[in-house]
Amino acid sequence: MAAETVRTAKTAGTVVGKAAGEARYPRPPVSLEEAEWVWRTLASQAVEEGAKPETVRLAVVTGLARASGARYGDLLRCTVRSLDLGAGWVDVEHGKHRVPRRHGLDAGTVLVLRRWMDVRADLCAELEGSVPEALLLTVHHTHDNGVTVAAGLPITRQGLVLSWRRFVYRTNAAHAGRRPPLPTRFEQLRRAWTTAGAAAGA
Repeated sequence: MAAETVRTAKTAGTVVGKAAGEARYPRPPVSLEEAEWVWRTLASQAVEEGAKPETVRLAVVTGLARASGARYGDLLRCTVRSLDLGAGWVDVEHGKHRVPRRHGLDAGTVLVLRRWMDVRADLCAELEGSVPEALLLTVHHTHDNGVTVAAGLPITRQGLVLSWRRFVYRTNAAHAGRRPPLPTRFEQLRRAWTTAGAAAGA
């Protein structure tokens, strides 16, 4: 009887824990106003003289997510051929089924992308062999399992995760007490735009 009581308690605890976990996810998006502030901040920093390549790349990621609702995985599939900056659009393959969609780009996003293409060309100039087709590349030498990986190679999802977190930590420290802290999950920023788009289309 005692053993049965213990098993029941464990089962109940598991169910409660699962329910609590489900209540926490997905985490709520930031407000649309906050998402737009992040975009304006990154876009303005990206076009400044001497902007760090990582800042320019992060502005590109944010601008494309804002324009298309694309997740990291979708953006990592984009190549330089996915863009037509003259016409102002980007082709993105969405989701695990890679559904192709064409999205329009506003002038600010096109400007940031043009800056990134210049940065990207500088990064690739130091590479030996063929230039990667991937749109998003590493901006500094990294280490992978003890092996040095040169800048200018396709970035991984983990690389994008770490890049966003570095921006968040810097921004939260600089604006502590004056602005709400940014979340360490980029998804909560991306969903601010997709939620607003869904509401506008309803």
